[in-house]
Amino acid sequence: MKDATALPQSLLVLGGTSEIALATARRLIARRTRTVWLAGRPSLALENAAGSLRALGADVHTAAFDALDPESHEAVLGKVFADGPVDMVLLAFGILGDQAHDERDPVRAVRVAQTNYTGAVSAGLVAGRALQSQGHGSLVVLSSAAAERARRADFIYGSSKAGLDVFAQGLGDALHGTGVHVMVVRPGSVRTGHPAAGTRTPLASTPEAVATAIELGLRRRSETVWVPGALRLPMTALRHAPRAVYRWLMA
Repeated sequence: MKDATALPQSLLVLGGTSEIALATARRLIARRTRTVWLAGRPSLALENAAGSLRALGADVHTAAFDALDPESHEAVLGKVFADGPVDMVLLAFGILGDQAHDERDPVRAVRVAQTNYTGAVSAGLVAGRALQSQGHGSLVVLSSAAAERARRADFIYGSSKAGLDVFAQGLGDALHGTGVHVMVVRPGSVRTGHPAAGTRTPLASTPEAVATAIELGLRRRSETVWVPGALRLPMTALRHAPRAVYRWLMA
């Protein structure tokens, strides 16, 4: 995007059935976006998501993408970028896992880590290089407030997001000055259709609220966005709290 305050005309979503990603796509289509690529595992849900965005007037394509198959990422993303410039890549895939079960099943725990972190490292590097080659664009990475500090209730998920968060910050530094803007988005609990997601948590938000924050972050060319913004101060305090105090607060 030549104008630093402009919103994207073309958008690639990695994790094409993510509720947050689709809310963001809807918001951006209402503003400026005309071409959307939804990348994800082939499914009826992916096709339905594409259809819902086409109904809003966008030219929508789908691409087969699997976070757990990093060897395919260069080819999949290369095909999208070969079709035309991509103004924004939204890295939105990830799984919550089930902490109670995953603690007792290392294979399941590793799947969470591979999806949320290893797959994102691969996709992020490929996307960052492609954006750098075209000389412009934004890479928006959905992290989580859970990345700030491990919680007993979700430390497997939180650790994977912590790795992703640090990686994205470093990638942003590596791409600084190249014309590529990297923005890390840290939502708190988000009320989505997932049964474990953000039902009664204080400062919980919605996919639409995250989408609004992403738009504002793009306009401001922010590097880090908290959703809601009020979450930044308490999370900073919790990050520095003594372990004993933190355990008591999180119990």
